[in-house]
Amino acid sequence: QVHLVESGGGLVQAGGSLRLSCAASTSLFSVNAMGWYRQAPGKQRELVAAMYSGSITSYADSVKGRFSISRDVAKNTVYLQMNSLKPEDTAVYYCNARKVRGQYMDDSWGQGTQVTVSS
Repeated sequence: QVHLVESGGGLVQAGGSLRLSCAASTSLFSVNAMGWYRQAPGKQRELVAAMYSGSITSYADSVKGRFSISRDVAKNTVYLQMNSLKPEDTAVYYCNARKVRGQYMDDSWGQGTQVTVSS
């Protein structure tokens, strides 16, 4: 298990920006994938952005061109830069670390950070 701590959430007006941080307790080189998920009230948790093998990134269609995932391996930290925020981006955002060992996947989750976008 990887201990993850998110920070950077808050209240922002539509069109504004936030940067979320996820500090990991282990080297990012030991993790196969890092991701940011979000869960809005009454909705399922969804993948927002992911980084695989340190360089391959993918984004949900709803955030493409607005959100960017990056990492600082020296700080064992992954970031989610969120620009042009919309009210529909309001959710609790969770950091995920995934280790793959053959057919097994080991997922670790942070405690979540609230992002609220006002219109």
